Amino acid sequence: MSRPRLALFLLLLGLVVVDWAVAEPRFPPPDFQEGHVLPETQHPAPRALWLYYGDAGVLVASLGLAAWLVLKKRSRRGVVALSIFSLLYFGFYREGCICAIGSVQNVALALFNPSYAVPLTVLILFVAPLLFALCFGRVFCAAVCPHGALQDLVLVKPVTVPRWLEQGLSIVPYLYLGVGVLFAATGSTFLICRYDPFVPIFRMTGPFAMLLTGGAFVVAAMFVGRPYCRFLCPYGALLRLASSVSKWTPRITPDQCTQCRLCETACPFGAINPPSAPAPPPKTVAAERGRFLGLIAALPVLVLAGAWLGSRFSEPASRLHGSVGLAEFYLQQQSPAAQTNLTTVQELAFSRAQKEAAELLPEAVAVRRRFVLAGALFGVWIALVVGVKQLGFSFWRKRTDYEPDRAGCLGCARCFLSCPQERVRLGLMPAEEAAALAAQAASIPPRPPA
Repeated sequence: MSRPRLALFLLLLGLVVVDWAVAEPRFPPPDFQEGHVLPETQHPAPRALWLYYGDAGVLVASLGLAAWLVLKKRSRRGVVALSIFSLLYFGFYREGCICAIGSVQNVALALFNPSYAVPLTVLILFVAPLLFALCFGRVFCAAVCPHGALQDLVLVKPVTVPRWLEQGLSIVPYLYLGVGVLFAATGSTFLICRYDPFVPIFRMTGPFAMLLTGGAFVVAAMFVGRPYCRFLCPYGALLRLASSVSKWTPRITPDQCTQCRLCETACPFGAINPPSAPAPPPKTVAAERGRFLGLIAALPVLVLAGAWLGSRFSEPASRLHGSVGLAEFYLQQQSPAAQTNLTTVQELAFSRAQKEAAELLPEAVAVRRRFVLAGALFGVWIALVVGVKQLGFSFWRKRTDYEPDRAGCLGCARCFLSCPQERVRLGLMPAEEAAALAAQAASIPPRPPA
């Protein structure tokens, strides 16, 4: 473009911008003061009640199928097929809500607030996986939970998490469970649902930060076996407790363990316990017995300290509740030294507080009292988690074979096909070849403990 044409183009562009900036509007703005009627807000129609019962029925049927696939059929292919179904149905179709993970908060709120009743369908979602875990282990995690299914299906190259790191991170789900129950029981917020990293993925929309967090978990799950399930899921903490005393549990080998350690290598979750070391000498047993008795004696003190710290934590935590925060804001504005240049949002909140002060302040006091009780229980919960964790290190358990850890096994069925005995049972390998493979694997020096 030549210089004269360029100058003419810039001049015309400038005139258009100036005309747009100073021009009078062709249409007057709407007058909201003279008879304007706001349109009625439209809400989507609620789902039919039978659909919610249908979801609960699908959940129970899926749990039963998962238990059969893991314990009886011993089929990794079946577990993968059921995981895909659960991901599509409970994840993308039902958009991950309401799920067993979030139902913990509904139950907590109902226990602390008599005016709130848990729907029967939500109660089924909360109780059914726990009952199955008491009987068959964590079959909900195996192939029914969409969060776990998504992470399990993208796992391509698992890496081993150091034992010390896994032991430390295993406490986090219990802490998260306690915090989520605390805020749900006091009616503040459903923290677990609010910061669920996978629901925005299932809905394909949501806050950018949560979408980014969910994407980070998916990427991490490509190399670390189910990081959310193992190191963060609050419902997983309850399932660990239930499955630790389960009546039936997966067995790696169909008959006799050959001590080949191939199952230990195949498990991406570090959930295979090796045979126990020889019984410790009497001096070590005496020392461990003394440590155990000392911890038992210190546990009541730890619980009382946790209750005190939890009650102290309740005051700052209660400010996250809307009524308490608004009441404190109202009281601050009553003082002569209060800031008077308020923003629009603050003015609206302040006007609401002035109008409802007679109701707002007693409500805030009641909420604060609930926080004191819930905070004390939260502190007791954390003290028990830490104390029982330490007590567990004092026990010596006799094991002669490689066995899945009852609490940590997620029922993925990967270890079955790694066992030479299982491959012989399925006709995938001659017995002689299986024996040679087991002997070769057993001759490799074991990995040093992390």
